[in-house]
Amino acid sequence: MKEGPDIAHIAALIGDPARANMLTALMSGKALTATELAAEAGVTVQTASSHLAKLTEGGLVKPRKQGRHKYISLASDDVARLLENLMGLAARSGHLRTRTGPKDAALRNARVCYNHLAGHRGTQLYDALVAKGYIAQQGTQITLTQEGVDFAEAFGIDIATLASKSAPLCRECLDWSERRTHLAGSLGRALLSKFEDMGWAKPDKSTRIVHFTPQGVKAFDAQFGTSRS
Repeated sequence: MKEGPDIAHIAALIGDPARANMLTALMSGKALTATELAAEAGVTVQTASSHLAKLTEGGLVKPRKQGRHKYISLASDDVARLLENLMGLAARSGHLRTRTGPKDAALRNARVCYNHLAGHRGTQLYDALVAKGYIAQQGTQITLTQEGVDFAEAFGIDIATLASKSAPLCRECLDWSERRTHLAGSLGRALLSKFEDMGWAKPDKSTRIVHFTPQGVKAFDAQFGTSRS
């Protein structure tokens, strides 16, 4: 047996279609029950519970109990990042689901990627932050500049509090549909929350789609420009 991390085990956990569907559903950032995840996977609750036990043991999800209910969420940002990268690889390799419709276009425009903004709006945001000099990227390392700190504070985001936490402030995430970088990390999370608080955008509770209001589109484009014509 070869030494080192057992990637085959993780790949097998993700590779089962039912488990893959459940993990994808958890990319919304919401904690879901076994019943809800069973519906997402198209299996019985008993079968879903068996799958979830394997995912928990494998470190991909974590359960937490609240009252009479047990809720399941992704175990970490690293798991979400892995799933987003796999979605990108699948898209680039031509492995796409055959049924498309309005939800597909909406997901590509704006969606939640675990806890930050993804899709066209996500890459538009990232491109604008780079163009304005608010963030700087060297290789895979992204840093918030002093100009970026000033912008964030003026935008109502407490950078000092974010920086005091263990989570990285800025991190790149490869967008599966745009095939370019969008912003993850605690700043990405804070910006999405701010868009919601200001009424610019509202996540769909039943999907990962983020709906921008007409006023939100105007305000977002005025603040962050447009990355494509």
